[in-house]
Amino acid sequence: MKEGFLPDFLPVRIELPKLTNANMQKAYIRDGSEVINYTHFSLALNKPRRFAIWVGWNIDGGNIKRVSRKGIPFVLDPDIPSEFQVGGQLYQGNRLDQGHIARRADLVWGDFPVANAANKDSFFFTNITPQMDDFNQSIKNGLWGRLEDAVFEDTDVENLKVSVFGGPVFHENDREFRGVMLPREYWKVIIFVEGGKLKAKGFLLTQNLDNLKALDLDEFRVYQVALSELEDRCGLKFSAALKGADSIGKRLTRGSGTKTVSQRKPLASLRDIDWS
Repeated sequence: MKEGFLPDFLPVRIELPKLTNANMQKAYIRDGSEVINYTHFSLALNKPRRFAIWVGWNIDGGNIKRVSRKGIPFVLDPDIPSEFQVGGQLYQGNRLDQGHIARRADLVWGDFPVANAANKDSFFFTNITPQMDDFNQSIKNGLWGRLEDAVFEDTDVENLKVSVFGGPVFHENDREFRGVMLPREYWKVIIFVEGGKLKAKGFLLTQNLDNLKALDLDEFRVYQVALSELEDRCGLKFSAALKGADSIGKRLTRGSGTKTVSQRKPLASLRDIDWS
């Protein structure tokens, strides 16, 4: 049995997100639990949407291995019914990329056999969502794809260890393409310890999918948000420890908490991130 996300990876125990009742009713349940474990990551799967509700993973930045992705195919998880997964047919002949939720580069740590297992596990379609081909290469300097790198570059991460939660935001009016509802928003929470203090930073990315054939897409907009906003948007409940570590949430509650995401300024560069 694979170990999956490690709650005790950091000095402070980090519990997996809990699903609201509405989300739990849509979750794939195996052996009495919605949690599906892989090497270095875990997830919960939305059966009607056929994508992960959330993915949680650990990054041991001091123990990353150089492991090639060459020759590793994207595959359905054979332990989960195929009708609850979106396979490769969605991505053929268009600009949709098969995008990892838990980044492959984040997972390849530990002994080489373990790093190789994590590398392979990252390519299960349960960890994949459709993303426009310039999802991480926008003029915003690839903000979304570099969030995990930025925390190591811009903070003094204790023991180089970080935990992350992320996934798509499901909306009823998401665009349907080839029988699949395409998420237009994604979220991420980056968790680490700096100076003995637990910190949790939430981010939301909005993606324009109005026209898959368009040559000029609106920019992807990345916002730094409170964890409570992600809870409301995604039907999740984060632990008290995480919400207590969310300085942005505390600040918004005291000050501009009434502003919606669209009323706030998106991040223009990695320098705009508040890691404090």
